[in-house]
Amino acid sequence: MNRKKIYNPSSDETLNDRKVFNGNPHGILNFTKAKYTWALKLWDIMEANTWFPKEVDTTDDVRDYACNLTTAEKRMYDLVWSQLISMDSFQTNNLADNINPYITAPEINAVLARQAYEEANHSKSYAVMVEAICDNTDLIYEMEKHDDVLRRKNDYISSVYEELAGDVTDEKLLLAMVANQILEGVYFYSGFTAIYALARAGKMLGSAQMIRFIQRDEITHLLLFQNMINSVRKERPDLFTPQIEAKIYDMFQQAGALEIEWGKYITQNQIMGFTDDIIEQYIKYLVDDRLTSIGLKKLYNVTHPIKWVDDFAKFNDQKSNFFESKVTNYSKGSLSFDDF
Repeated sequence: MNRKKIYNPSSDETLNDRKVFNGNPHGILNFTKAKYTWALKLWDIMEANTWFPKEVDTTDDVRDYACNLTTAEKRMYDLVWSQLISMDSFQTNNLADNINPYITAPEINAVLARQAYEEANHSKSYAVMVEAICDNTDLIYEMEKHDDVLRRKNDYISSVYEELAGDVTDEKLLLAMVANQILEGVYFYSGFTAIYALARAGKMLGSAQMIRFIQRDEITHLLLFQNMINSVRKERPDLFTPQIEAKIYDMFQQAGALEIEWGKYITQNQIMGFTDDIIEQYIKYLVDDRLTSIGLKKLYNVTHPIKWVDDFAKFNDQKSNFFESKVTNYSKGSLSFDDF
């Protein structure tokens, strides 16, 4: 598979001919004409959700980190940021290098470009948090050089991306979309929930607010890749062979096992409301949810064990902020995820 041309004036591709990949695009981004209308809806949601890291007040978190966190909580907090820094760094580069060059629908190209910006914005938010709160900024950024579990997780995730890059085939690109769905929908969630568990205990509320903004973005990124995969299923059902589906199930199983290991490692079974058993059930629940969203069967058939987490992740409705007494609208627009 070749990378798409930046400009292709000889293209005679019609809107109905447009494809997620292996199309023949003109190279002009026209927001008034789109085949994949879900991409335009996602763009509007992402635009409405625009936020900036310095909007979050970290004053109380500085005091909590210095005075109120236990040794186990402080260790977990540092590891969470180190891992999130890695994930968003991978994704910023991966989208530009390995995904967008092969996507031939301009409206999807635009949303992927917007996602890349948001991943970089997350990296900026981590810098704001780590510099303001943590004892040793350099140690957080270099943690993967010293922590074997973090390094193993990073090595595995990056190896999957590298394996699916270069000499790109239709099957590889489909699996790369699945790998991105897994990153957005599984690998972040032990870290997110660990910070929410601290906030539930009244600690690190600014950090939890930052995670809410980040998670809101990651939900749109997850929806992006789920819609891409489902669109490919309609256009190229021949790609969803038993062999490819077996590979997808294996990818999810390995990702789930890796995230369960990571969640247990960072919490050491010492974080109230986020025990080892809960971590394992929660990640298995997420794996099942992500599989069914792309037309595959559940692996585990488990229930959601910590629905309080969802209260931290409701974005597009106007409600009382549980960190404060005031009413806060977490989306600047009135758009909804319900259409997805």
